[in-house]
Amino acid sequence: MRFLPAIALLFLLGQGVWCAEPQQAVTTDVQAEAVAPGQTPPPAGEGFVEPQQVKELLHRMWLAEYRINDLFSEVHPERWMMPESARESFRDTFDALRKQMEALEAWRGQLDARPDSMYLGYMTHASIDAILPRLDGVTRIITQRENTSLGAQFSQAGNQLFDLQQALQPYLVHMLRNQDQNLYAVQTNLAGCEGRLGAAMRGQSEPAKVMKNIVPDFKGRRVRKPAAPAGGAPPATPQSMPQAPLKKN
Repeated sequence: MRFLPAIALLFLLGQGVWCAEPQQAVTTDVQAEAVAPGQTPPPAGEGFVEPQQVKELLHRMWLAEYRINDLFSEVHPERWMMPESARESFRDTFDALRKQMEALEAWRGQLDARPDSMYLGYMTHASIDAILPRLDGVTRIITQRENTSLGAQFSQAGNQLFDLQQALQPYLVHMLRNQDQNLYAVQTNLAGCEGRLGAAMRGQSEPAKVMKNIVPDFKGRRVRKPAAPAGGAPPATPQSMPQAPLKKN
């Protein structure tokens, strides 16, 4: 069973042992350093950007969303010469795309408020992943049924959204890598604490004693009470039962 880090630290401090020394990570590409729980190393490395740069990227993403939503108003499937079933199918796809754009805007707005959130960054990235294939299909139909100029504008806006998603990805990878390194460092530090704790406690506790098996002695026995008669009279007790007369010799 693993010991809690705080308990291990308190015990080792009492024994004069400090366990927060750097541990050597067995890896070829990541050199993890042990850090105290709750302590985050300064961000650095490939993919790191300042929060203000993230906000600027998200603002450009909002502009791309606005452009796509604006182009939606130029689509008029009711004017197209096509079977009604095909028209209804396009409308279903078109409405689903609109809802996906609304979901993207919701996630993007939350990420703009908390640019250091890996969860919100992932959901924003995943929302664009869900939009792009459907947007591409809608663009092809608009190009065929509406006009090629409008289709080209949809295609350009979709490409811009894709480029912004790719620009956001290294930042997300950077945050995930830092989180993974921090977790690995804490786990490595904890393993070292447990090893030192075991060494410090070795020889201080008595060996386990073998207990002799005994048969339990139950005192008393269970007595079943007699059932009450049908007439409701209390059951006869040994004191109230009539005594047979003694015979005289």
